[in-house]
Amino acid sequence: MEESGRVTGARATVGASASATDEELFRGLLEAAPDAMVIVDDTGTIKLVNAQTEALFGHRREDLLGHPVEMLVPGRFREHHTHHRDHYAANRQVRPMGAGLELYGLRKDGTEFPVEISLSPLETTDGLLVSAAVRDISERKAAEEQFRGLLEAAPDAMVIVDDTGTIKLVNAQTEALFGHRREDLLGHPVEMLVPGRFREHHTHHRDHYAANRQVRPMGAGLELYGLRKDGTEFPVEISLSPLETTDGLLVSAAVRDISERKAAEQRINELAALVESSQDAILAKTLDGHLTYWNAAAQRMYGYTAAEAIGRHVSFLAPAACRDEVDALLDRLRHGEKVEHYETLRVTRSGRLLDVDVTLWPTRTADGTVDGVCAIVRDISDLKQAEAQLTALYEQQRHIALTLQRSLMGTPPDLPGLAAAYRYRAATQGAGVGGDWFDLIPLGAGHVGILIGDVMGRGLEAAAVMGQLRSAAHALATTGMEPRQLMQALDTFVSGLHVPDQLVTCCYLVIAPDAGAVTLCSAGHLPVLVAAPGRQVSALPAPVSAPLGVGGIPHQQNSVVLPPGSTLVLYTDGLIETPGSDIEHRLTELKTALDRVLATTSDLEIAAEHVLTTLLPDTEEHTDDVTLLLARLPVAPLAVAGTDLPAVPSSVPEARAFVGEILTSWGSTYRADDVQLLASEVLTNAVLHAEGPLHLHMRRNTTELAVEISDRSPHLPHPRLADVEDESGRGLLLVDALADNWGVRPTEEGKTTWFTLSLGKTAGDPADT
Repeated sequence: MEESGRVTGARATVGASASATDEELFRGLLEAAPDAMVIVDDTGTIKLVNAQTEALFGHRREDLLGHPVEMLVPGRFREHHTHHRDHYAANRQVRPMGAGLELYGLRKDGTEFPVEISLSPLETTDGLLVSAAVRDISERKAAEEQFRGLLEAAPDAMVIVDDTGTIKLVNAQTEALFGHRREDLLGHPVEMLVPGRFREHHTHHRDHYAANRQVRPMGAGLELYGLRKDGTEFPVEISLSPLETTDGLLVSAAVRDISERKAAEQRINELAALVESSQDAILAKTLDGHLTYWNAAAQRMYGYTAAEAIGRHVSFLAPAACRDEVDALLDRLRHGEKVEHYETLRVTRSGRLLDVDVTLWPTRTADGTVDGVCAIVRDISDLKQAEAQLTALYEQQRHIALTLQRSLMGTPPDLPGLAAAYRYRAATQGAGVGGDWFDLIPLGAGHVGILIGDVMGRGLEAAAVMGQLRSAAHALATTGMEPRQLMQALDTFVSGLHVPDQLVTCCYLVIAPDAGAVTLCSAGHLPVLVAAPGRQVSALPAPVSAPLGVGGIPHQQNSVVLPPGSTLVLYTDGLIETPGSDIEHRLTELKTALDRVLATTSDLEIAAEHVLTTLLPDTEEHTDDVTLLLARLPVAPLAVAGTDLPAVPSSVPEARAFVGEILTSWGSTYRADDVQLLASEVLTNAVLHAEGPLHLHMRRNTTELAVEISDRSPHLPHPRLADVEDESGRGLLLVDALADNWGVRPTEEGKTTWFTLSLGKTAGDPADT
């Protein structure tokens, strides 16, 4: 019955009049078909299959015949498949393979597989039969998926178009690069991705490529641009590959955005232009020193063309004496070191020596390995010459300024009985001159004045103010005025200089010879230190007022009695004020240095040098001028005597007698008459013109006798020429003629008139009797 069914079906297929031979031929063709052949009637019942159908679907032939064709369709498609079959029965037409439908078959084991189906209607006497040729396209689908995967994995945007320029396929990179969604690209002309100004030419280029198909690699020398959805253009490189398919020619275009490369090329071109236009020689060389690059400035500097220089060892540019340094520099560069602003000599083609400034740095590969050297060479010959001239000029000006300052500061005199040592260091920066000064002033009768000051600031202006101030201070001090009076006068003097913001610190000390009494006044100056025998260095107590130039502030003084042999230490701020240091800490360092050196030596010169080198070890780095003065108190007089007298005429002979007795007791009768005469003349002047009580004071040392007569009158005596008939006016002239030295010193109570006489003979000499 089954065979009869097959025969009947076959007859229906080939027509009622077909012969048995034709039927056998039909069956032979059906079995020889490469695809699975399934023939169904208009109800979808399978009427005939071939061996390929059994092999493809896994069913035996007898399990298929007479069953609905939907058994070969996956369940999820069966309902739709019935509708599609009914629709086909109503609209019979041949449908070729690959008609754009996604179709799947169902095997006996339940697995699905993609298929392509071609349909052909067959009109028979038994009704409509439909022949379905079923082809398994699993391998093709797998290949397509692999192709799509490769397409998506491509680093470039991939655009596949047909021979009409219609976009058939794109990858995700295309969406990202151009800004279009995939569905907005497929089926549209590829020219939508080309800027408008290029579209007409692009169509011609596309047609030409279709006629001359060949692979065109990236970077084929064309300036190409893409167009994003937002209308912006960007440079691209495109490689083209023709793909021959059954559907005709397809062209695969790999599109690469080269914006960054173009920008980098632009920067490289700019840098290259800068290198070539540089005024400095720019060289490149291998690690062994052979030149690989030579710019135009190098040719101008050395006189060699690039062709003459490149390939030669860089040492040919160095004088013979500098050849070793080239190897040393290359060795440093091989170790990755950068050498900046190395000054050396180089030689030109003509043999001229150049002073050059060289900066070298190693070049590296991508993995950081040093593979070469770059150098920038600057000709500094003119600069060196200018520096030499400037240095010479600076030294000349500095010498002039220092000479001027030393001239303004003067040289302090050697005072009998006063041991002193001093140091002055000019600043090492700028002109070197500043406003420091000191002075030793003999005040007569064994009194000594010591001045130290500092005009704030540096330069010639400070030095000029210092010179004026020192001269004024010296002149005022020689009048014998008290320290506070001198400071008040200097305050007025500084205010009258009309120098904006000019402040001056100053300290004045007066040393009285009798008992080591020191009277001092300080206008904002650093404390005076005293090193007494057997004691640690300490500050001399004194009230400190505002610096000179502030104005309107009274200055005060203080008197201190120091032990014999005490050393006074005066200095300016340059000694202890240094950048980054605490002044109190530096003051402690100064005291410590003094303690150490004065404990081991009495030589003030050694002590001064020790202090200076301890506190300022680097003589080239101090930014302010420095003054240091050490002075040891004079030894006490051999003998002193004194008496108080009323301001009456009878005090004159009484004083003469007192002087004679004292001289006799001292064994100093040499010039005793002169001493008595001078004392009576000064006393007579005080009785006539001053106020009492009077005080007569005598002091003797190894070489000099001093007599002082103090009164309560502030009016200072003045010598005058007396007429022949005058009975007075000759006393001071007589004092001036007979005394070795004399003067008047203001005091807190009035004044003191003094005179001195050289003893000439030592006490106990037989000539004194």
